Amino acid sequence: MNWISTLQTLYLQKINAMKIKEAVFVISNTDVKECPSDAKPEFAFIGRSNVGKSSLINMLVGNKNLAKTSGRPGKTQLINHFIINKEWYLVDLPGYGYAKVSKTSREKWEIFIAEYLTKREPLLNVFVLLDSRLEPQKIDLEFMNWCGEKQIPFSMVFTKIDKISSTALQKNLAKYKKEMLKYWDALPPVFTSSSESAFGKEKILNYIEQIIETTK
Repeated sequence: MNWISTLQTLYLQKINAMKIKEAVFVISNTDVKECPSDAKPEFAFIGRSNVGKSSLINMLVGNKNLAKTSGRPGKTQLINHFIINKEWYLVDLPGYGYAKVSKTSREKWEIFIAEYLTKREPLLNVFVLLDSRLEPQKIDLEFMNWCGEKQIPFSMVFTKIDKISSTALQKNLAKYKKEMLKYWDALPPVFTSSSESAFGKEKILNYIEQIIETTK
């Protein structure tokens, strides 16, 4: 898809590292109409429950208490907006695929997440978080293919690489590549990360900065 080539080109460009000076919570809701109306660029983070999303967000902004972390999957149930450097929004979305919530709650989440992803005009990229310790998961592949069908730009972020050997990581990355190329002509940008060591922080933030620069 055309937007993949554009994002890959951006990813290869060099730019000064972004510095997070301020990260402030703005609003939580389940209605896209109630999201901030100032049209600042938005970057959303989503993944299967317990993939380490909150920890990754806290690592990126340098504030371990910004996004609430929990050992209990399914804790994030709202669209959470955080304003970064008064310039752009980081959006923490509910995790998908948690079976221990009611069917009604799960369907409700799916509806408002889909509405946000498809109708939110300031949304420039979705970071899809994937547990690096696991082989390709059907639900993750289905979600990314859905994003492609809806022309929603996304990137792949493999989390928890500190909890897996380099050899095992490369094997899982290769398996994901094989599965993705069954449906895609090329892979979207791929990042590897560790919330413990902050590995991947600079590359992800630089990528966000690159995209923002193209909108100015």
